[in-house]
Amino acid sequence: MEIDSRYMARALQLAALGRGHTCSNPMVGAVIVGPDGSIAGEGYHHCFGGAHAEVNAIASVSDPGILRRCTMYVTLEPCSHYGKTPPCAQLLIDRQIPRVVIGSLDPNAKVSGRGVEMLRGAGIEVSTGVMEPECRQLNRKFFTAHTKHRPYILLKWAMSADGYMDCKRTGGTAARFSNPLTQMALHRLRSEFDAVLTGSGTVKADNPRLDTRFWPGNSPRVVAMDRSKRLSDKYEVLRRPDTIIIDNSTDLHAAMHHLFVQGITSVITECGPTLLRALIAENLYDEVRIEISPVKLGEKGTCPAPAIPEGIRHTSSVYGNTIVSISNFN
Repeated sequence: MEIDSRYMARALQLAALGRGHTCSNPMVGAVIVGPDGSIAGEGYHHCFGGAHAEVNAIASVSDPGILRRCTMYVTLEPCSHYGKTPPCAQLLIDRQIPRVVIGSLDPNAKVSGRGVEMLRGAGIEVSTGVMEPECRQLNRKFFTAHTKHRPYILLKWAMSADGYMDCKRTGGTAARFSNPLTQMALHRLRSEFDAVLTGSGTVKADNPRLDTRFWPGNSPRVVAMDRSKRLSDKYEVLRRPDTIIIDNSTDLHAAMHHLFVQGITSVITECGPTLLRALIAENLYDEVRIEISPVKLGEKGTCPAPAIPEGIRHTSSVYGNTIVSISNFN
């Protein structure tokens, strides 16, 4: 119904407020509509480990007695299991909410369909699939992880206008492709991922921090590929207690599945062309983000950037004098 889509659109707006703070949980929004059609309460999942959207929405209702005559709109199927919080499906049953409208079912095998089954088993009217494409797009990282059993992977690199990555110039000075706007945008983007994937060559050459110091969001965990075991705690990322080191000969598919098993649902790369090309060759990517600087390296450019596979959709934005090209595969 059109009215259901209207309230679900509001729930999606609320869900997006959790962006950058809910990893590795999905972003979820909930709206409670009273019998007169007015919004009686609303909420969203603020942060990983915190109260779920349904809990916050119910807590915002000034008159709890009205819940028995309300409809709840929620972007993702209410959970049916005990995790860091009690199951939301049971909360809705206990509060005797008579109708629940769900945007999309949860892809997590622990939940998928079980929340709906619990609600319907308790006599609650349940509608599903309202604005489902929008709900799935909002949490595409979460859906990808739980359907492919590996993290959603964003390949990110910066390159010169003539197609070279950041290589050493004469005198040992690295070419700078980023500007303050793209740097802040990158740190914001990092806050939306569970982990950042890098290689030992990048760590040794740049000793990066790979954090979100230019954006008020959570810093992702670092995953460092170090098959030659060249890294030590003299490097910034090795001093972080939550850094994951992959230092064996496990293939990339197995390594990505290992990250999923550890609860990592999304990865952004900060690595050199060798690892990028390996990920592309193994079809281990879902999105590409390329910063194209106006700088040209010419004869000083010795590291060509990877080629982007054909047949994908591109969108571009301009940050100062830098073009950011985004390619989506899902």
